[in-house]
Amino acid sequence: RVIGEPAFPDDVWQRERERLSAAIKEANTKPGVVAARNFAHAVYGSNPLGQETDEITLARIDVATMRTRYAQLMLPCRAKLSIVGAVTRAQADTIATALLARLPQSPTCAPLPVIAQVVALSAPKIERIPFESAQAQVVIGQPGYRRDDPDHFALSLGNYVLGGGGFVSRLTEQVREKRGLTYSIYSGFAPGFEAGAFRIGFQTRPDQADEAVRVSREVLAKFVADGPTEAELKAAKDNVVGGFPLLLDSNKKLLGNIANIAWYDLPFDYLDTWTKRMNAITVADVKAAFSRKLQPERMVTVIVGAKP
Repeated sequence: RVIGEPAFPDDVWQRERERLSAAIKEANTKPGVVAARNFAHAVYGSNPLGQETDEITLARIDVATMRTRYAQLMLPCRAKLSIVGAVTRAQADTIATALLARLPQSPTCAPLPVIAQVVALSAPKIERIPFESAQAQVVIGQPGYRRDDPDHFALSLGNYVLGGGGFVSRLTEQVREKRGLTYSIYSGFAPGFEAGAFRIGFQTRPDQADEAVRVSREVLAKFVADGPTEAELKAAKDNVVGGFPLLLDSNKKLLGNIANIAWYDLPFDYLDTWTKRMNAITVADVKAAFSRKLQPERMVTVIVGAKP
């Protein structure tokens, strides 16, 4: 009923807006939030992916705006409903019909609004933002890839080797273990409908931020140029493929996977073929995928907490 027939009570929104405004003010005192916000804006510019609600934009939203936006977006033909549980197909159809019947009906179904295409970076950017904190927050990255990209499996395995595998990753070995420049460091992609960002993130002492950035960039550039070793790729497969059953060991997790298939229009046999496709990835596949997606010489670097 809330989704299909929202009331948008003004007094509730006024209270929630005050709460959200206070949360934004509190978040602005954290260097990690400042780093993430400036990184997104530097990577995406005026694209909606680079924008974030602030106190000014929040103040401009009223219930009339919400009602207008709701009427534009909420149509049954746009809904993708995923159901997991002890129900038959007939029961699931009944549940779906009842839920979708609550949504506003329309004789036509216009596609969802399309946001501007993500533009690749043409040159490197470095932002240094003074901040009174014991640790400097560092984010390095660029636009990544869409979730339906055929390189997804190769990029996922490769990132495990680069910086997604925790203490067994190259970034951890070079930046933490060999040089002691940070306690932890990670890399990761965030694919979605559009090219969610690739990023490397870590904290370090302000006086050694430049060195940590230099080493991280060197590790990344070498990985993009050479790819993983056979031994690294095998270890990544053993861990990722071995952990696959843990992604499906509850209805909640299974629902998330099924919704992911529906939301991004992935093949219906996605989960059935997942292990086979992961195991088929080669070193050459990873190297080629990273070369296509990442340009280490043109990335954004944001350092919050170091001296300007």
